[in-house]
Amino acid sequence: MKIAYVLNTYPQPSHSFIRRELQALEHQGLEVLRLAMRPSEASLADPGDQAEAARTEYVLKAGAAGLLAALTRDALAGPLHFTKALRLAFKLARASDKGVLRHLVYLGEAAHVKQRCQAEGVQHMHAHFGTNSAAVAMLAHVLGGPGYSFTVHGPEEFDAPHALSLGEKISRAAFTVAVSSFGKSQLSRWAPFGKWNSLKVVHCGIEAKHFADPAPLPQGPLRLAAIGRFVEQKGQMVLVRAMAQLVEHIPDVHLALIGDGEMRPELEAAIADLGLQRNITLTGWLAEDGVRAELARAHALVMPSFAEGLPMVVMEAMAAARPVIATYIAGTPELVVPGQTGWLVPAGDATELAQAVLDLAETPEEQLAAMGQAGRIRVLERHDSGIEAAKLTAHFREAIKQ
Repeated sequence: MKIAYVLNTYPQPSHSFIRRELQALEHQGLEVLRLAMRPSEASLADPGDQAEAARTEYVLKAGAAGLLAALTRDALAGPLHFTKALRLAFKLARASDKGVLRHLVYLGEAAHVKQRCQAEGVQHMHAHFGTNSAAVAMLAHVLGGPGYSFTVHGPEEFDAPHALSLGEKISRAAFTVAVSSFGKSQLSRWAPFGKWNSLKVVHCGIEAKHFADPAPLPQGPLRLAAIGRFVEQKGQMVLVRAMAQLVEHIPDVHLALIGDGEMRPELEAAIADLGLQRNITLTGWLAEDGVRAELARAHALVMPSFAEGLPMVVMEAMAAARPVIATYIAGTPELVVPGQTGWLVPAGDATELAQAVLDLAETPEEQLAAMGQAGRIRVLERHDSGIEAAKLTAHFREAIKQ
């Protein structure tokens, strides 16, 4: 069975879950053609990402002339399919704020993708995210390409379902994947009742081998880790404000902020204004082994997000046997169980977040270790990459039969 993965920007430091899924599918015996629109502009620190970049075809490298040539070939070879796809592109553009020209580019990308799929004998296409990658896969299918499916992570898709024509994409897809039960519930809002059976839950996976021997909780001053893109939805600014409250009670508390992004200058300014340079370190993006090393040095992961799907970093921290302090949003409560694997707090409340850290600091080490082990068992039972890849493979096979 040969599958094409249709992606927007790939690989990216924050999308290692896609890489793990692809590799797990290949371990299932699938062939996977990687078709991304563009490479990442971010520096790829992880060797795994660097290897994936070398295996990925980039559609926009064909250039405007190449995409126009692909469209022309499709228009001449299959005028009926082309007309339907063109109408659909205009329909998507009317719903979107991206405009007609952007959607005509998507149509050109779709023609290129469709022709590459035909040339490689691809039987099914799968996109990640319900944004432009799903639009390209859908248009490629309407142009006469193989059937498609896509995985929705959130929160972007849940914030703008009309502008993204999410219902249209679900209706035309062989199936649509959510990464949590919460995500499936949100897709059900935009899917016709007749398509509800096509909504599937396939979790993002953890490779247990990378967490085979979790380090014991560290000795010494309280250390915290937070991992994610520096963007508004991740809520790191609330965590910085919580740290300003914490140092009044725990002067030597330390936070490693792992990641990077557009809000870095604002975070650096806030850290300086609050005098927290000794207490907070911005590490930048780290390779996976670097992330695991930071988790090993931490007593807990803190996830202060305002909006999420189901955060991979929570899974990784739990696999590393670390308690988690997170906001009770989206799919996070499906993993973080208060009193058993960590703490849940209201999003956007720095005082409640600081109090949860104080509660953690006052929890006996044996109890913290037990919470970490309970979290590890929970996440490895629910998010084994091999098991989740087998589920996805079964869905692909069923879709190809239809």
